Amino acid sequence: MAGIPIKDYLRESRIFNNRISVLVVLVGLLTLLLFLRLAWLQVVSHRHYATLSQKNRVNPVPIPPVRGLIVDRNGVVLAQNYPVLTLEVTPDQVTDMKALLAELGQLVTLNERDLKNFRKQLRERPRFEALTLRSHLNDVEAARFAVRRHLLNGADLRARLQRHYPQGGLAVHAVGYVGRINEEEMAVIDKTAYRGTDHIGKLGIEQSYEHLLLGKVGFERNETDAHGRTVRNLDRSAPVAGKNLYLHLDARVQAVAEQALGARRGAVIALDPKTGGVIAFASTPTYDPNPFVNGIDFQSYAALRDSKDKPLINRALNGRYAPGSTIKAFYGLLALEAGIDPNKTVPCPGYFSLPDSSHRFRCWKAAGHGPMNLHDAVVQSCDVYFYRQAVTLGVERMNRFLAQFGYGARTGIDLKGESDGLLPTPEWKQARGQPWYPGETVVLGIGQGPILVTPLQLAVSTAGLANRGTVPQPRLAHAAQDPVSKALTTYEPRAAQTAQIEHAQHFERQLRNLMDVVHGPGGTARGIGWNAPYHIAGKTGTAQVKGIAQGERYIEERVAEFHRDHALFIAYAPVEDPRIAVAVIVENSGSGSANAAPVARKVMDQYLLGEQVKTAPVAAPPPMEGD
Repeated sequence: MAGIPIKDYLRESRIFNNRISVLVVLVGLLTLLLFLRLAWLQVVSHRHYATLSQKNRVNPVPIPPVRGLIVDRNGVVLAQNYPVLTLEVTPDQVTDMKALLAELGQLVTLNERDLKNFRKQLRERPRFEALTLRSHLNDVEAARFAVRRHLLNGADLRARLQRHYPQGGLAVHAVGYVGRINEEEMAVIDKTAYRGTDHIGKLGIEQSYEHLLLGKVGFERNETDAHGRTVRNLDRSAPVAGKNLYLHLDARVQAVAEQALGARRGAVIALDPKTGGVIAFASTPTYDPNPFVNGIDFQSYAALRDSKDKPLINRALNGRYAPGSTIKAFYGLLALEAGIDPNKTVPCPGYFSLPDSSHRFRCWKAAGHGPMNLHDAVVQSCDVYFYRQAVTLGVERMNRFLAQFGYGARTGIDLKGESDGLLPTPEWKQARGQPWYPGETVVLGIGQGPILVTPLQLAVSTAGLANRGTVPQPRLAHAAQDPVSKALTTYEPRAAQTAQIEHAQHFERQLRNLMDVVHGPGGTARGIGWNAPYHIAGKTGTAQVKGIAQGERYIEERVAEFHRDHALFIAYAPVEDPRIAVAVIVENSGSGSANAAPVARKVMDQYLLGEQVKTAPVAAPPPMEGD
């Protein structure tokens, strides 16, 4: 009995109870942690994880709106949409993007430009959004993809509407085009408004009225399986189509203007003087905007960019030219307002010299016109008469008068990027560290020197003459139409300003002078007035591009092409009730009477006569002479 150990039940019980207590505490702590974690997940982070859960099984798909049409005044469609097959990839549903792109490249043609655009979208777009990899798939490519669609998670083939310009390059500088959104645009646009589309208006009407043409994006929520395939549609918010835009532009007149200019560089602007509606807005050469929609290839773009004729330049809006003798239409009116006797004659020996100067400012007619009064000086475009008048009136007074007709300022047309003109003053030149010379005032009298005007400004100022001083604000858009209700919102015409003319009869007298330019026996544009069934008031002009030294003669054939004179012509008709005002500039083509005036006549005939336009006069017109 002495060798048998006695158990300490009390001690063992105490150890057991301590262990139970520790275990209970540990279980309690773990249970508490579990409940705290559940509370964190279910209460505090509920929204976050619910969203993650929804993203795993619900795919929000933006529905791009139908872009509004652009239509001319007669219903001719200038910009429309047509369906194309596009290959799209949703990054959220792709586990290995590199492998997917490689496999897709075996099924459809993917060039470097397609891949570059796709990678750019990957950086800029939400990952749940379907991104365009390739558009305009042909039937063979679509069939190859469809056979393997079930193996290509995240890729899909969809029918999308693509912007298209059915008239090609017709009026491209007015209509513009859409293109892929670049990084600069992405930084400033409302990204929500462009979900589902990667195009935006780049130029022209497409750019200026982007807010109307775009429409409002819609959304649908689709339940998808593990492979990204849609199981069912949960809900849908329909997109709102963009508004259709009706222009003042007349596609038939526009076509005539561009055809009349032909391969020459130039611009034609035709306006309705009463409303400011732009009937024609031509800048040549033109180019086809369709390749720009999905990104023009480098070689084609380089050919346009590097062309000596610069087709990408909008000459109508941004070309700045010396107005030449077209300015005499305004300076003749200024002479009457300034009290210069219109019947007083001044001699034209073929040149003019300032007092105490041997420099000769030449007239376009080397032999001179002889005695000239205001009527004859306007009709025959005598330079010497207007040299003398410029010295009498002074540069400040001439500039103030021209400014009333819109010279030197933007017109306010509904296009972005309009250039302003230039009315030079002594102060303007002195600010550049140069003195103003008296000879500069002399040449301003015939629209030469540093004075600059755009074709659009020239047309607007001509409309101001036709309106007896009321200068209209030009506008391309006539009305916006809701595609559902068909309701039209018309843009009301606005006057930019009104020239202050003290005596209304001065307009009438200058009007007769401008009519005789076209219909008078000695008018510089009498060739286009031949057999015209309506009366035209107009003025020719020739703007010197490169100066001619004293003692030299200007011989066109010996002058390099880009140094030859520009041809200009302004006109409005019918004189009794003006319905159209036209400005024409043909670069480096010589005299305005021979090269610009005939273009204006074709444009006016098409607009005023339509199908009644005569293909040929009954007799040969008289020869035209003058600038």
